[in-house]
Amino acid sequence: MSEKGKTLKVLAELAYTRFENSVKDLKEVESMWKPVPEANNIKWILTHLSQQWNLGFQRTIKGDMSYKPTGWPDDYVGNMNISLLKLREDLNHGKIEVLTGLDKLTTADLASELTTPRGTRKREEMLMMSITEIIHHEGQIAYIRGAIGRIRQRDPSFLS
Repeated sequence: MSEKGKTLKVLAELAYTRFENSVKDLKEVESMWKPVPEANNIKWILTHLSQQWNLGFQRTIKGDMSYKPTGWPDDYVGNMNISLLKLREDLNHGKIEVLTGLDKLTTADLASELTTPRGTRKREEMLMMSITEIIHHEGQIAYIRGAIGRIRQRDPSFLS
């Protein structure tokens, strides 16, 4: 593994650790709450992240922008019928695939260019963008869970 690859993996592992801390002990009722009607709830964010980890990252790692796991539904993102348990399984699978995939990338792989809907980009740049998405959405989840905690300070039965 190249030095850049090692750095990307360390950043990804950090992002995943922060993410896992943010969703620790998350309850279904909490996953469905949103601070304002226009916001996404945590469950929606989890479907988005799972799709990124299982499709987006994999497309970048594999260099195949049409990659889709067998049986992956077209309506995955935002599907509130997916159980929290299933989401956790899918997220864990995606995480393992990402970290394993990063291990396999060479310096040449990272420097190669891929054609995306947003134009031609270097693979390493696309991977950095994907990793920062984990961090971005972890922050959203932390905000929502923090708001729930603050509301519960004045109303202990909130979302009980």
